[in-house]
Amino acid sequence: MKKILFTLLGIAMLWSCGSEKPAPSAHPDWTYNTVVYEMNVRQLTPEGTFAAAERYLPELKVMGVDIVWLMPIHPIGVKERKGTLGSYYAISDYCAVNPEFGTMEDFDSFLAAAHGLGMHVILDWVANHTSPDAKWVDERPADWYVRDEQGNLVVQYDWTDIAKLDYANEDMRAEMRKSMRFWIERGVDGFRCDVAEEVPIDFWRTAFAELREVNPELYFLAEGDDFDDEVAKLHDAFDASYTWALHHLLNDIAQGAKGVAELKEYVAADAQKVPHEAFRLMFTSNHDENSWAGTEFTRMGDAALTMAALTFFLPNGQPLIYTGQEMGYDHSFEFFEKDAIPALENNGFTAFYTNLCCIRHENPALAAGERGGEAVWVEGMPESVLAFTRTVDGNTVLCVFNLSAEPAEFTVPAEIAGDYVCAWTGEDYPIVEGDTMPLAAWQWAASIKK
Repeated sequence: MKKILFTLLGIAMLWSCGSEKPAPSAHPDWTYNTVVYEMNVRQLTPEGTFAAAERYLPELKVMGVDIVWLMPIHPIGVKERKGTLGSYYAISDYCAVNPEFGTMEDFDSFLAAAHGLGMHVILDWVANHTSPDAKWVDERPADWYVRDEQGNLVVQYDWTDIAKLDYANEDMRAEMRKSMRFWIERGVDGFRCDVAEEVPIDFWRTAFAELREVNPELYFLAEGDDFDDEVAKLHDAFDASYTWALHHLLNDIAQGAKGVAELKEYVAADAQKVPHEAFRLMFTSNHDENSWAGTEFTRMGDAALTMAALTFFLPNGQPLIYTGQEMGYDHSFEFFEKDAIPALENNGFTAFYTNLCCIRHENPALAAGERGGEAVWVEGMPESVLAFTRTVDGNTVLCVFNLSAEPAEFTVPAEIAGDYVCAWTGEDYPIVEGDTMPLAAWQWAASIKK
């Protein structure tokens, strides 16, 4: 396991939101300050089962995870299967579970355990395609699928183990919604929607409206960052969407190719691109990046934890932790084979993410969407230093990041001087105008104004 030196800078203090009645919600109340954990059931434990994963849920609860996103749990097709076990995203039956993970009863037990701990569970929903030997291929009309001139099933990109569904067919759409409803009625709390941009957005809107009639507290996450002219209405369908562009920018910053100026430009452009109500999922890793582009340590080196901290503090962000990150597991998982974490352990990385989750939960200014505070940049900082505040209802969080592999220092301006509490230690931390503040390479700090 790769050893990364980092400075732990805060345990959050509890702040009152005040007695004022909250503004109307664009999302379920429970979603605004949440942290998402993407669970790779196959690789999380040596057993690779729901039962083994269920035993790990209390650890995630203690860490501060609110939403457990399960990568696809459905049976995987055999035809054109990649590798020995196949891709989770080549589904053969939407209303069953992969026997590799256990039984439906095992899944129900996992779901009940998560709910019992106060966590929510969402399923990875692959609506764009099935496996080429899915139940629907033989049991449903041929025009449920996109086909070429010879009537052959169509694949996309290099996904040779899939068959693309045809959303011109209303019967297929209705059956897809029925399949989603099957899981919501079973108690699932929402969906992460795979390659959401490949599916017509009117399908998502219709499906989610129907599902919210069953449970108005559902949460929906889009794997997508570019919905073209529909993006202004994105929050009508989804609660959150991916920030792929930010992810690639964080890689570039960690590698020294870009810096503070580009990050400020991104935040400004994103604020124009999406409505303030929309959550933006922020991450340094996920199943795609980990397996195909390398771990956060491979891509970001010594800056990996600094970039992870940014995902907890940037405006509109909803942070994601991927399987293994919470213990600093520096390994790219095989995607089509068994490649489990040898043993689950709590260590300094676990403490790091636990503290970040705590800070997020206890500071209203860090909420996503319209309830969170906008970033107010502190001007006059050195080129490599990003400093900003976020404020909501008297709760102000000051963040300072050295986004460079070189040390930096700055003189405290009057606008941020004052009495603070260190977000990591809970100790008083006065910030005095005119003082010189040194920052080591990639060092960051977060403080809560008293």
